[in-house]
Amino acid sequence: MSLYDIPLRTLSGEATSLADFKGKALLIVNVASKCGLTPQYAGLERLQERYAARGFTVLGFPCNQFAGQEPGSAEEIRTFCSTTYGVTFPLFEKIDVNGDDRHPLYAKLVEKADAEGEAGDVTWNFEKFLITPDGTVAARIRPATDPEADEVVAAIEAVLPA
Repeated sequence: MSLYDIPLRTLSGEATSLADFKGKALLIVNVASKCGLTPQYAGLERLQERYAARGFTVLGFPCNQFAGQEPGSAEEIRTFCSTTYGVTFPLFEKIDVNGDDRHPLYAKLVEKADAEGEAGDVTWNFEKFLITPDGTVAARIRPATDPEADEVVAAIEAVLPA
């Protein structure tokens, strides 16, 4: 099964999948509203604005598995993201990224090793996975790395559709 075949739900509960984004470069991020890294939303939104016209999008997956830092309802998450950070990129339903109830999307994503060769569980909120337009996981970027860091921008630019 490819990443495009995994069933997903939007933040508003509608059935969807990554097939809607086939042919685009994607940055999949587990997000949270009450985390020390939450200001990364601003950088993620700037990446969205900078590269959307070139076939790129950020996809946010709220997760409450790290110190309960995403306790809100779907509406609370939507309101927080739009009013606090002006988020325009797609947000999906709250999911588990680790453990027995890990979402199938993350079961595939966590197989990718980071720059140090470490695969496995997501370590915290705002871990980033870069997906090529053909659905390959190109890079895993750990949470502390700013979304606009030079190495992240270079990786995105390297996988933008021609």
